[in-house]
Amino acid sequence: MIGTRVLTRAVALLAVTVTATATAASSPATAAPAATTATATGSAPVRLVVPEPSGPHRIGTVSLHLVDAARKDPWVTSKPERELMVSLWYPARDVDRYPLAPWMPKAAAARYLQDAGVPSGKVLLGDTHAHEGAPVDRRAGRLPVVLYSPGANASRSFGTGVVEELASRGYLVVTIDHTYDAAAVQFPGDRVEVNPEGEVTDFEKAVKVRTEDTRFVLDQVTAIAAGRNPDAEHGTLPRGLSGAPDLKRIGMFGHSLGGATVSSAMFADRRIKAGMGLDGAVLGPVAEAGLDRPYLVVDTPGKGGMANNPALRKFWSHLRGWRLHLTLKGAAHNSFGDDAQLVPLVAPFLGMSPEQVQESVGTIPTARALAFQRAYPLAFFDLHLRGRGHLLDGPSARFPEVAYDR
Repeated sequence: MIGTRVLTRAVALLAVTVTATATAASSPATAAPAATTATATGSAPVRLVVPEPSGPHRIGTVSLHLVDAARKDPWVTSKPERELMVSLWYPARDVDRYPLAPWMPKAAAARYLQDAGVPSGKVLLGDTHAHEGAPVDRRAGRLPVVLYSPGANASRSFGTGVVEELASRGYLVVTIDHTYDAAAVQFPGDRVEVNPEGEVTDFEKAVKVRTEDTRFVLDQVTAIAAGRNPDAEHGTLPRGLSGAPDLKRIGMFGHSLGGATVSSAMFADRRIKAGMGLDGAVLGPVAEAGLDRPYLVVDTPGKGGMANNPALRKFWSHLRGWRLHLTLKGAAHNSFGDDAQLVPLVAPFLGMSPEQVQESVGTIPTARALAFQRAYPLAFFDLHLRGRGHLLDGPSARFPEVAYDR
């Protein structure tokens, strides 16, 4: 079922595995990015190094604390309001006067690694390439908007490599932590919230909650476009952000349960014009109803693929707009996103065998997984939000590991 934990609980915090069942309804990289490595018994810490984005724009980012006063929290009923943390990523200017943002906020990172069982001081999650609070580069024009929803028990940080690439190419990307089904979420004042049950297991409920989260976040992006700050209590928005989002060009992508969130959010909200699911299932009425807007299914070979997922096949058969099904040969569930680097990096500290690492991130070389991440989300949103590009027309000699199916 969705969220099956095939490794230990500690490992699974870094490698949540999703398998599908009948009940669960650009430039390629040429080498792996540099990363400090060490054995589990060595003294030197290892560091996650996300590849530098290849687009023409420098990047800014800002985190926002969003409060939906119209909803009680559905997971922790003692909370009278639904709280979310999101990050905005965008093309920026004058970045050298602004600090780099961490890959994950400090208090959240400490809790996350602690819960995963990583010895203190052995893993450094490092910085992103985005500068906190830098002004928006309005020379990029109006910015198409792309939302990102991570997998269950994961974090909005896990898509940083893809997100930075999109921002460097002129997109405004909004990454969402779905509180209490996410890993550690850091709020203002260094308050960290985690799932009180340890992990989310009710995936149909989670998708419903995430869909409501997504629609609320879209409302806040609309407010930002109109010049209002939905988080005025904790700071100012970057200069130039007002009026920058192009609300007529909104897309969304997600990994795992985030993929299920994309299809359900599109079904509920027509503001989302195009969607991409990275090894994600489909839950809820959208499986039967389908969609009339562009949708890209990215799959892994073997037991986790569409062939073994009746709900995903039904959804596919009911897609009435542009559609494409890609399979990344040699990939496994965690080949999509920063886990492709993070899992092998921390494996020695968690006692993971080579077989367990392979089960998590597959046999595809890390550099090729990252090349796919850099090229294909960008190609999809360029095609459907900007009307340009040809990578998705058919198989490419640059990506022999990608199989096409329409």
